[in-house]
Amino acid sequence: MINESETGSPQTPPYAWGALAALCVFALYLATLSPTTAMWDTSEYIAAAKVLGLPHPPGNPLFVMLAHAFGLLPIPVSYAARINILAALCSAIAAGVWFLLIDHVLARGGISAWRRRACAAAGVIVGATAFTVWNQSVVNEKVYTISLALFAAITLLMLRWLDGDGIKRNDAKLVAIGFLLGAGYTVHPAGLLPGLAVVVTVATQHWRKFLQPSLVIAVFGAFLLGLTPFIFEPIRAAQWPAMNEGAPTGCENGLGWSCTFSKATYTRLSANINRDQYGKPSVMDRQVSFGAQLDMWWLYFKWQWLRDPHGNTPYVQLLLALLLFALGAYGATVHWRWDRPSCIYWATFMFTLTILLVYYMNFKYGFSQAPDLGDSVPREVRDRDYFYLWSFSAWGVWVGIAIGAIWRRTRYGVGLLAIAAVPLISNWSAASRRNDTVARDWAVDILNSVEPYGVIVTGGDNDTFPLWYAQYVEGVRPDVTVVIDQYLGMDWFVHQLLRTPVHKYDAAAGPAIYRSSVWTPPVHPLFRITAAQSDSMPDIMELREPQVFKSGAIEGHLAPGYLERKEILVLRLITDALPERPLYFTMGSPYPKLFGIEPYMVTEGLVQRVMPTPTADSTGRMLDVQRSEALWKIYGGPAAIVHRGDWIDRASIATPIDYTLLGISLSDALDSQGKKSEAEAIRNQSVAVIRAARLEEVFGMTPVKN
Repeated sequence: MINESETGSPQTPPYAWGALAALCVFALYLATLSPTTAMWDTSEYIAAAKVLGLPHPPGNPLFVMLAHAFGLLPIPVSYAARINILAALCSAIAAGVWFLLIDHVLARGGISAWRRRACAAAGVIVGATAFTVWNQSVVNEKVYTISLALFAAITLLMLRWLDGDGIKRNDAKLVAIGFLLGAGYTVHPAGLLPGLAVVVTVATQHWRKFLQPSLVIAVFGAFLLGLTPFIFEPIRAAQWPAMNEGAPTGCENGLGWSCTFSKATYTRLSANINRDQYGKPSVMDRQVSFGAQLDMWWLYFKWQWLRDPHGNTPYVQLLLALLLFALGAYGATVHWRWDRPSCIYWATFMFTLTILLVYYMNFKYGFSQAPDLGDSVPREVRDRDYFYLWSFSAWGVWVGIAIGAIWRRTRYGVGLLAIAAVPLISNWSAASRRNDTVARDWAVDILNSVEPYGVIVTGGDNDTFPLWYAQYVEGVRPDVTVVIDQYLGMDWFVHQLLRTPVHKYDAAAGPAIYRSSVWTPPVHPLFRITAAQSDSMPDIMELREPQVFKSGAIEGHLAPGYLERKEILVLRLITDALPERPLYFTMGSPYPKLFGIEPYMVTEGLVQRVMPTPTADSTGRMLDVQRSEALWKIYGGPAAIVHRGDWIDRASIATPIDYTLLGISLSDALDSQGKKSEAEAIRNQSVAVIRAARLEEVFGMTPVKN
């Protein structure tokens, strides 16, 4: 029997203690917070918040509005840091709720108040310092931390609903949950994940609730009300903001309700919300075996307690994972014995966040999974551990319960409290983003590599989204037009390029290397075609025989095969942009080789420039030494990489590699010109980048032991 004088009644949660736990976690995240943007989708979402635009489908409208409002707060840090603080705050709120849940279950088990607090704190620390949770909570890479906070709010409402049976208006909590599920869906489709747990809990505890029409209607109505932020998408899209991915509006010009609620708008909005442009296969069409997908989750679970990207301590990592998994599994059984109603909810929720989510996401092999299989299996372009951060955060709840149960059975259980310190200590350097400014510096370096009013064709997330951040958030080089080749297949992106205004080049704010010339703004649009003409272009064009491509003095050669719409438009870009605008490709772009124009390419710093006449042999390895040396002197990326240290995310390793390749090539060229001191300085910087990013094996060097 619970001694209420020692434990407190389960009906009165220790909110003050939960708030204290959240505050401590928040302080930890602030201490390791990113001061700016980061790789992958971080820049896209921060930029979308700044311009009140639409990120990639499904558009995440509630996130955009919340982040935009949060970014307006007078917090004396950078705009990016404010949005990162929002991510940290949301995760900290969830940690506070997990504290209350652990305390609730341990109180049911008769654990004394001070032991409950200690075990709840341990469980919270385990969940909050799990690598992915921590790493995603100190920078706003995605919308998942806001979803985590909403999951926590729903969990707290469910606990209070279960404890409030018979209390007047108790079912109002179910109505509130309905609203949060709908609102959560407008943050991310994962917002519906707690729904199954809510339904199962209500069905097993008070199934007659489903027979109360007024309650069912109220919950469903609240859910629909929660979905209303989706109206933001067509309304804002019709205003053509700087970021308008998917453009879910049926109106090319003009606003108004007739446009917002037109059939065309509904069709585009529905396609945007359902992410039709990605063409992901049905869950019935497995991309790899379900066993391999579960193995991916297990790989990421092992990362949580000791992130070891270089495989130096595999056995320690495995033992920690087995220990934390065993504690969580034991905590689940204790939860079932001590508080079955809340366990039904929590166990169903955990099942949804793990087994069900793994099945639904239907991923290919993870980027780091089963390296012995190499490229013989289909792989994701990056590791997807962030999709499972909710389960890693929530796992700490069962760990905290397990510690309390073991402590109750034996006095030595107190030693298990130390388990909370393991991920806190082992993940500090890997999870912290305190010194990480690489993505921001990388973006500025690429933009400054482009001459005023230039056009740069980019390919992947990491050579695109940081550029958007630099332009839209920090106002760096808005005169440069960024063309994302993957988006050229989408009608909305071509339309966006056609209406993008020319931003006047600010020579005073630009690099000094461009101040000796007068730069004339272009007078023609990027593409000298209409929106209707772009829409009429075929998705696929067959080339039955070799073709010659000509644009001025440029002559390229196209092999037989097929050209996609995006490739046709890049060819059109070469014709329409040159010579009025300088045209560039990012390093590693396939287009120079695909179009047979490699002899016209010149490397200028981190970009490749298309020249009007041949400048190199068939390898296309011409390096503009003078321009590249001048650019290297103003680049901030190499120093930022060295300051950051180990490059944990190997999927984005191309960034330090590009700097290093440039540095090595440039130092060799300067050395051949007799500039020994300049060559040695750049070579030393390149070696420092190699050491910091752990690229020794890539460049045939002997790794330096720690």
